[in-house]
Amino acid sequence: MGGDMLGWDESVFRDEGVLDFEYVPETFRHRDDQMETLKYALRPAVRGSRPVNVMARGPPGTGKTTAVQKLFGELSSVADVRSVRVNCQVDSTRYSVFSRLFEGLFDYEPPTSGISFKKLFGQITDRLVDEEEVLVVALDDVNYLFYENEASDTLYSLLRAHEAHSGAKIGVVVVSSDLELDVIASLDGRVQSVFRPEEVYFDEYGEREIVDILQERVKRGFREGALGTRALDRVAALTADAGGDLRVGIDLLRRAGLNAEMRGSTEVTIEDVESAYEKAKHVHLSRHLRGLSESEQALVRTLAEHDGGRAGDVYEAFNEETGLGYTRYSEIINKLDQLGLVDAEYADVEGRGRSRELSLSYDAEAVLDRLD
Repeated sequence: MGGDMLGWDESVFRDEGVLDFEYVPETFRHRDDQMETLKYALRPAVRGSRPVNVMARGPPGTGKTTAVQKLFGELSSVADVRSVRVNCQVDSTRYSVFSRLFEGLFDYEPPTSGISFKKLFGQITDRLVDEEEVLVVALDDVNYLFYENEASDTLYSLLRAHEAHSGAKIGVVVVSSDLELDVIASLDGRVQSVFRPEEVYFDEYGEREIVDILQERVKRGFREGALGTRALDRVAALTADAGGDLRVGIDLLRRAGLNAEMRGSTEVTIEDVESAYEKAKHVHLSRHLRGLSESEQALVRTLAEHDGGRAGDVYEAFNEETGLGYTRYSEIINKLDQLGLVDAEYADVEGRGRSRELSLSYDAEAVLDRLD
């Protein structure tokens, strides 16, 4: 064995956790302006007042969640401020959002059944008033609340809390990665009249910025010399091609490292990066599919197997598998369309008027591969 082969107990990684999406980096680069705006909006909370509401928007993988986590980390040391981040991909109804807030305030989950929303809401606001605490709520991936038609009710309850219970102080940070979703325009009029958030835009990272940020991860995550400049530059170039989405880059680093280990090598090569890209570029596909219900996954699978086709034909196959009716089918298509998993185009069909043509936005094999 040469000196460049890994020993049994060796690894190219120093700390693989640094290459996890949930990891919050110590140094958060190229987002100073955005952090300033967020701090300005949340500063009143530290003085015991209701914070300014904020809307953070931008393409996926541009640092929105990290910004919220950094700020909430800082706020956690402030005595009378409580901050709770809700992942709306997981908690996509008003009730489950408030259950998460309850858990954040009381440190235990509310009973799973038998407690009405009104009671849950009342216990949260009572707690804030009794303890004289300010609550800052981040609705991360708020677009999922829109896909389930729960956004207006959820925001209405949060924004009107101080009217329902005098003295309750709640500020909201909404985070959206769906650039086609006009958050404000998609809300009910009653919510629009009270929700006038400060807007923060997280733009795509440029290639130099990507190198900068990923370099930091390499330094902390890999052993010295395990991933050189050429491999890093290639990762950065592929990340830039994927819309500057850092999640792709971070996933690519981790997978390329695993590829090198599989070969028993102490060094990550460009070939390791290239062969990892096929999987890493679908990191969002995997994330979307994980968040789908069984019936939603069933429809994606049906589409992948029928690769496109008229809504009516796909419905027959879907109905056979799930027994669900046309209305639910139609709702699921709309959600998958909004998520960017499916393209649903109206087309004129001879003798049948207008019908929706459905097609997957991703390669059918990549989809089926990740559903199993």
